[in-house]
Amino acid sequence: MLIERVVFKLCVSRMTHVSAPPAEDLVKQWESEQECLRQQVVEDDTEDWQRSPGFSGLERIGGVDLSFIKGDDERACAQLVVLSFPDLKILYEDSQMVTLTAPYIAGFLAFRETPFLLEALQRLKMSQPSLMPQVVFVDGNGLFHYREFGLACHLGVLSGLPCVGVAKNLLQVQGVYKNEEHQSQIAALQKGGDGFPLTADSGKVLGKALRSSDKSSKPVYVSVGHKISLDTAVRLTHSCCRYRVPEPIRQADCRSREYLRKHFPAADTHITE
Repeated sequence: MLIERVVFKLCVSRMTHVSAPPAEDLVKQWESEQECLRQQVVEDDTEDWQRSPGFSGLERIGGVDLSFIKGDDERACAQLVVLSFPDLKILYEDSQMVTLTAPYIAGFLAFRETPFLLEALQRLKMSQPSLMPQVVFVDGNGLFHYREFGLACHLGVLSGLPCVGVAKNLLQVQGVYKNEEHQSQIAALQKGGDGFPLTADSGKVLGKALRSSDKSSKPVYVSVGHKISLDTAVRLTHSCCRYRVPEPIRQADCRSREYLRKHFPAADTHITE
């Protein structure tokens, strides 16, 4: 299966990063890999439930996240949750301490985190395949990225699952800036469900700023990961929001933090962006 082959390949790749090449060479290697994988991204709806106004047929949604011990950028809790839809109840959770060996380089977060998220999906597939999510929410960007291939795209292509990227902070990229115009657009969002496009200098819409809840005036930034259209990704994100952050990501965040508090009670925790 695709996930099994990719997990093995990424595990081998992860081990090689222990003695990683110089940063410049590594960036070139990762850029090449991103470009290759980018060609496999599907930016359209591929599932019947995506075309339904009420998402009829959608029963399981996943959320993934990594939380770190404060001051430690190598050890983290990799978290997967699966929620029922539309009632957003927890069906499954997996918390795993991992050690990240690939260096952090801006724009290449996926090479640090994706292997562990794929392994979490693989554990679920092996133990309870009936609970595999039909779509995965990723705490991070998808097409809204320097090279239009963020974490949500990376995970989607390698897992074969529909993925949605939802970022809490604006990535200033391709002509999209947190400037006065952007702030005025945010101020014009009157209610949950309102939004505006994130348009690159090229004219391509890379994502959408979404006021996800009436309770929060601060938007989230939604972009396509894989096998879903932007309009559907935005609709689904809004449908999954009890608060500002969609529930699959919020639960993954809460549960990974709780795991760290339980197992490392003396340590403060923070979440990667």
